[in-house]
Amino acid sequence: MSESSRTPGSSRDIRDVVGIGFGPANLALAIAIEESNEAAAPDDQLSAVFFEAEEKFSWHPGMLLDGATMQIAFPKDLVTFRNPRSAYTFFSYLHDRGRLVDFVNHQTFFPTRHEFNDYLGWAASRVSADVRYGAAVTSVKPVPDEDGKTRLFEVVGADGTTVLTRNVVMGAGLRERIPEWATRSTRCFHNHNFLNHIGALPPVKHQRFAVLGAGQSAAEIVQYLHRNYPDAEVHNVFSRYGYSPADDSPYANRIFDPEAVDDLHSAPAEVRARLLDVHRSTNYSCVDIDLINELYSAEYSERVSGARRLFMRRASEIIEINDQADGIEVSIRSDLDGLTDTLTYDALVLATGFEPAPLEPLLGDIARNAQGVARDYQLVLSDDIEAGIYLQGGTERTHGLTSSLLSNVAVRAGEILAAVRDRCSSESLLATVNQTDPYVTSEAR
Repeated sequence: MSESSRTPGSSRDIRDVVGIGFGPANLALAIAIEESNEAAAPDDQLSAVFFEAEEKFSWHPGMLLDGATMQIAFPKDLVTFRNPRSAYTFFSYLHDRGRLVDFVNHQTFFPTRHEFNDYLGWAASRVSADVRYGAAVTSVKPVPDEDGKTRLFEVVGADGTTVLTRNVVMGAGLRERIPEWATRSTRCFHNHNFLNHIGALPPVKHQRFAVLGAGQSAAEIVQYLHRNYPDAEVHNVFSRYGYSPADDSPYANRIFDPEAVDDLHSAPAEVRARLLDVHRSTNYSCVDIDLINELYSAEYSERVSGARRLFMRRASEIIEINDQADGIEVSIRSDLDGLTDTLTYDALVLATGFEPAPLEPLLGDIARNAQGVARDYQLVLSDDIEAGIYLQGGTERTHGLTSSLLSNVAVRAGEILAAVRDRCSSESLLATVNQTDPYVTSEAR
């Protein structure tokens, strides 16, 4: 199971793990593998390689707004819930940066997004993982052996690189959710890359911005635009009557506990769906109460002075946009009175959330024929596929709200690692009784 692991007769290395994507989820897995290997005998060490399409490690750089804080407590870092003695804890990072005492004096569980991003980059730079940056993966193909079983996958990169592996861990993350009526442009863009887009925006002519959405990201962008463009109007469009506060009370937060994954995965489907719906206010379409109060105070002050710049377009929807040379025309209809208001804005920001990246473009029939997701995050595949595919995200319906969140990233990495170790141990036993390599193609022979 070392890096030079080969089935007898083969000229190609076989990796125990190939990770697709190197965001926080697979970073946590890389750390877990490193720590596991440190405690293992040389023959029991796992070999892994990670492919990341970006040129360097990054974590939502377009949303690193000044002052924006994390919505999860710092102990829910890359490792603490799995191994609090790890050298990769947030506390270890603070100590290494010389800020441990200062952070404790700050008396907060919620670092800024800038600081947590620095922590993630610090961890990525320290872990002894084989990470191929600037290396997109185009497909994952089964490699059947002579008895028709698939015990290996071939991972194919955009540059033609191929790697054989016993296990694939999908950490490709989320993709932007874009309304059907929207066409991306210089003036119409998703909040995911907000800072990049706003920095490249043509000169502001109309002094007016529109933000679609009622969640935390939407409210943060409304706040940013209101602060940084002091002469501009900011119109927040949402279908609700007003912002809803995030439910971060202790009992509600138990929906993010590691134990909740066991409860939800084993529960009847209708019970799981009901609980997820009941607790959506812990994560979706909700805003931190302090930010709600700050925006309300700003709006109220403007009502008192009569100099209005902040407008909450409640119970409304955008029905049409028209991108023009010097602005974007947006038609907003109120569901309350049915009236439509059309104005020209300098930009329309779509704070419309995310959805899991689809598996089919990379996995093809493997994903289409999958029969669910097991408790250890492994895709349930047909009996003739014995290699493993694990999902770091996209499992909300089966595992709960922690599917794509940082809350459970450390524990999930440990669970996937344990499953991979079990599988690789079985494969190693099988390899010792094989006299020839069933994975060598006729050309290689």
